[in-house]
Amino acid sequence: MAKYKLEYIWLDGYEPVPNLRGKTQIKEFDAFPKLEQLPLWNFDGSSTRQAEGRSSDCVLKPVAIYPDSTRKNGALVMCEVMMPDGKTPHPTNARATILDDPGAWFGFEQEYFLYEDGVPLGFPKGGGFPYPQGEYYTGVGYKNVGDVAREIVEEHLDLCLDAGINHEGINAEVAKGQWEFQIFGKGSKNAADQVWVARYLLMRLCEKYQVDIVWHCKPLGKDVDWNGSGMHSNFSTTHLREVGGKEYFEALMAAFDKYKNEHIAVYGPDNHLRLTGLHETQSIDKFNYGVANRGASIRVPHSFVNNDYKGYLEDRRPNSQADPYKIASRILQTIATVPTK
Repeated sequence: MAKYKLEYIWLDGYEPVPNLRGKTQIKEFDAFPKLEQLPLWNFDGSSTRQAEGRSSDCVLKPVAIYPDSTRKNGALVMCEVMMPDGKTPHPTNARATILDDPGAWFGFEQEYFLYEDGVPLGFPKGGGFPYPQGEYYTGVGYKNVGDVAREIVEEHLDLCLDAGINHEGINAEVAKGQWEFQIFGKGSKNAADQVWVARYLLMRLCEKYQVDIVWHCKPLGKDVDWNGSGMHSNFSTTHLREVGGKEYFEALMAAFDKYKNEHIAVYGPDNHLRLTGLHETQSIDKFNYGVANRGASIRVPHSFVNNDYKGYLEDRRPNSQADPYKIASRILQTIATVPTK
């Protein structure tokens, strides 16, 4: 028997965006534990805006487990928050009731800023801006990425791979101090679990660098010529990959247009600051799609059209602070309104 360090991770009750929380318990197992071996665990919901002090218990229900290579016998345990009975989902539990389909594949492109002393890495400490964006995207060299950012993103990549997270790549982004990682998963819950754990790992890693992760979609403001951060969401379903067709695709886009407001409602706070029609975005109150058009609501890859309208599509509207559980579920809700014949 070995003692395992189980880091239970959950989302708190803060609005409009929940914070990640975590606490550790020690349990003995013969080998790395399986999900069904993990116990429920209570916590003080009055300290996370999920309960009142006079009845403060909430319950953590493990839903996914990953190895944690930063600890001897460590495990990262993604949890749902339940009511004291351990069975009823808490009102802040966005995962429990979402649509899920193992045939639905999602690729999330998570953008973010690295901040130090209140400004993005590489920005002048006394105020002002570095030279204009242009060379930073996928940039190489000290003047473009500095001396610590790449160390952080490379270490984060390794931590995710060690954990079995399907991390598919990294790159420096358009703005100074801005980066991106990509996560792929089959099924909305599985894909979103991995995004949240990857976010947790990045935030925890940056503690030792005295660097903060800023997830806000437009931290430098709306009125400056600097890109915001998104979480472009690539998606496909079994039907879209195997059958597709132009007629189905056009019906699907009509449905996305019809429900554009419902999508925007769960695509992250303050998106009006980012979706302006500038900086590779479409305006928040409009919907369009286009082949290889990064200024569209939905980008249609050339490969999709060339393959008889089969494959994946990219919804470019979700922002970097959005909840991937809600994004994936909303996409599946809209897809479900379109007949497949």
